[in-house]
Amino acid sequence: MPGGLRKLIASWPAARQLQGRDPLGLGAAAKSAHTDALRARTDAADRVVGSVCPYCAVGCAQLIYVKDDKVTQIEGDPASPVSRGRLCPKGSASEQLVNSATREYKVKYRRPHGTRWEELSLDQAMDMIADRVIATRDATWEERDEDKDVTLKRTLGFAHLGGATLDNEENYLLKKLYTALGAIQIENQARI
Repeated sequence: MPGGLRKLIASWPAARQLQGRDPLGLGAAAKSAHTDALRARTDAADRVVGSVCPYCAVGCAQLIYVKDDKVTQIEGDPASPVSRGRLCPKGSASEQLVNSATREYKVKYRRPHGTRWEELSLDQAMDMIADRVIATRDATWEERDEDKDVTLKRTLGFAHLGGATLDNEENYLLKKLYTALGAIQIENQARI
């Protein structure tokens, strides 16, 4: 057998597995120069930040690996009693959500009867929302009932339904905000 062919065959993992001290192919027999040079995306991280998956009501804990203020990897947190380090396919792919080239960074707004979207700054959009909340509250405020017997101090003009991934603290703050605004229809989807 020519030397070049012998060298090629000896480089194959199956040949290394049969000839070396790694008959199960769990270590050196499975390595190549390419795989030996590979490093985990988590190795180069500057810091690790704990978070919660944004997709559903389960609230799986995530470890967010960051390098130079950019998310490099998202993995399940093994310390979580909820998910024990596991993530579903959506949670596993959430790094793509954060770093997607198609991610929107501006507010898209289509005016009533408009035919196209406009880009607004976040400050302008928040001011528009605040103005509408105040206008709706003023237009729908009920100081007293129809017979003027019972003090109501409420509005039925808006309500709040919180997302399933909100935690107790967020729900507490939302309840306080909407109660202060006079809303009485305040709920959340908490399942945990």
